[in-house]
Amino acid sequence: MNRAAPRVDLFDVRPDDERAVALARDLRIIEALLFTSGAPLEPHKLAAHLPEKTDIEALMDILAADYSRRGVNLVKAGGGWMLRTAPDLAPVVSRGQVETRKLSRAAVEVLAIVAYHQPVTRAEIEDIRGVSTSKGTLDLLLESGWVRLRGRRKAPGRPVTYGTTPAFLTHFGLDALQDLPGLDELRGAGLLDGRIPPGFTIPLPSDDAALRDDEEALEKEPLDLALAPLLDYAERDEGDGAGDGEKDRDEGETE
Repeated sequence: MNRAAPRVDLFDVRPDDERAVALARDLRIIEALLFTSGAPLEPHKLAAHLPEKTDIEALMDILAADYSRRGVNLVKAGGGWMLRTAPDLAPVVSRGQVETRKLSRAAVEVLAIVAYHQPVTRAEIEDIRGVSTSKGTLDLLLESGWVRLRGRRKAPGRPVTYGTTPAFLTHFGLDALQDLPGLDELRGAGLLDGRIPPGFTIPLPSDDAALRDDEEALEKEPLDLALAPLLDYAERDEGDGAGDGEKDRDEGETE
């Protein structure tokens, strides 16, 4: 019977092996930083605590391989690295936790549209969904920290544009927005049926923080920023009468 290869302790090295000692020290530093951080740590933040020209990616590969057999895994999320419970142990650690309310169908649709089509305005969200979007749906996504106000569209009424946040990537386990599923993946998951119109494509998402050519910055005044979503709705409703149309079909729905 073949026996599994003995596991090597990355931190148990001979004191006279300088390279091994330096490697173990760097790994311990990264491990401590990851353990004490509540958010993904980007490579430059890790590098600030390590010797110059340290190969961060190589060290993370070593740690990720070591952690792959543990109850906690090292994963990439939101452009950085973080420790997370191993997927197969999620049911164990979730026992006894307070159950959170799920997003309504409307909120999921709006979040998906913002993620794939950002920067996007409320009017553009409604055009894609084919139904009026309630103020409460976007407010909920803003409060969750997954959606943010980007700027204003250079168009009549200067509507607010929306985009996703690093917290969105972290929550859904994405390293970058480009990791969102494409057409083939959505079809394979059963989220798209076989009656897809000819020429139908999935937008290539981008959450570049820089404003686009058709966007301008939000005003700096705190009060104006706080009222931005409200002003957006007021301008939208007065401009095209959207407030008199069909309401969000599942406003307030939770599962």
